[in-house]
Amino acid sequence: MGSTITVRDIDPGDKAWLRREARYTGISMEEFVRRLIREKREKTEGGTRPSEVFERHFGPEYGVELPPLPRHGYKAFAFEDERTGEA
Repeated sequence: MGSTITVRDIDPGDKAWLRREARYTGISMEEFVRRLIREKREKTEGGTRPSEVFERHFGPEYGVELPPLPRHGYKAFAFEDERTGEA
């Protein structure tokens, strides 16, 4: 036996859209929602990760060498010797 979920407070416009689309497709609203969920899941599970897209477009053969990022995100303060004016 399958799982059951209840969705409350659906916008009336969304519910009317579901009803129209299910009727147009010739299936129940329940089956229509099942198919929407399955389709969305399959798209997200098989989708390309953003890191893969960046690597493909900006990988070593297309990219540039960037300087290393500062470790703490700020520039170290250098004290000057008041007598000599040197750091």
